[in-house]
Amino acid sequence: MSSERLLADFDAGKPAALARVVSIVENHRDGFEPILASLHGRTGRARRIGLTGPPGAGKSTITALLVKRFRDAGLRVGVIAVDPTSPFTGGALLGDRVRMENVALDPGVFIRSMATRGSLGGLAAATREVADVLDAFGFDRLLIETVGVGQSELDVARTADSTLLVLVPESGDSIQTLKAGVMEIADVFVVNKADRPGADRLRNDVELMLGLRKGVSFGNVPTHHGVDLKRMNPARAAREAAGEQNPSEWTPPVLSAVAVKQEGIDTILAALDRHFAYLERSGTLRTRRRERMRERVRDVVAQKVSDRLWKDQRTVAWLEEQLPAVEDGRVTPFAVADRLLRERAELVRGDEKT
Repeated sequence: MSSERLLADFDAGKPAALARVVSIVENHRDGFEPILASLHGRTGRARRIGLTGPPGAGKSTITALLVKRFRDAGLRVGVIAVDPTSPFTGGALLGDRVRMENVALDPGVFIRSMATRGSLGGLAAATREVADVLDAFGFDRLLIETVGVGQSELDVARTADSTLLVLVPESGDSIQTLKAGVMEIADVFVVNKADRPGADRLRNDVELMLGLRKGVSFGNVPTHHGVDLKRMNPARAAREAAGEQNPSEWTPPVLSAVAVKQEGIDTILAALDRHFAYLERSGTLRTRRRERMRERVRDVVAQKVSDRLWKDQRTVAWLEEQLPAVEDGRVTPFAVADRLLRERAELVRGDEKT
């Protein structure tokens, strides 16, 4: 099928065309760049929600329930579920589509499982590009679920408008769970399986860390005899700040849920709506989306330069010739890199004559 016919079917809303375009873009097959270029002007309409957290936290269950709520509201939903790479096939190992079987057959839902293929940020390398395709197809909500490897799930914050971090009481040492990087990407925290022992403690620990990070526990506290001891409780201060409608600042709420019983889902939806309203009101939405574009350009440049250099056999051979001098300490890797960029500048520029 020609690219023109494929895009015509895509424009007509045909699911088969969508699936084929997603495959072309995900695998960077011939013609993927012109396809993305033709769709770029239609992006930016869908709200993108990222879900991350440790394995077994219930991300897929919450995702499926959010999809159901969105569909009940008449919204079309695209889901990108990123799973570990199979060491045998290179495909998605777990296949979250199976866990979402209750919504997978809905014609208003499109679910794509993607393999990380070695990417360490919790998402597959082409996740943002596939999200753009789904956005251009006309989905109202995009749910992006990360692989769930723990502390390296930071790419989702560069991909989503709102990021949901799902935790569970048995996820281990709370301090280990609340490493700074993971804490800082979350816009909404959810303590799932909240009917299990330790849930209240975990929720309090998260609120405590939020309070200490933001320094809200000592904000506006009178000195000496006028101290209000209630205001010196960081967890309580963070909880109160999360409940306020502050137009210039967002304090992530820490919510409880029991997803298998469908408890707490409406509260999560309300928090996501409040966060998006804050993003629009404060101008943060535009800032985040502009940063997303900036990161995309930088990533594309880095990938193109890398491909042009290391797919050139003369460049690879030249590097091998330099390694003995690096091993002997006569030159440094930095010097070799600088020389390579100077001597192979035509490749970096993409000149046809090499």
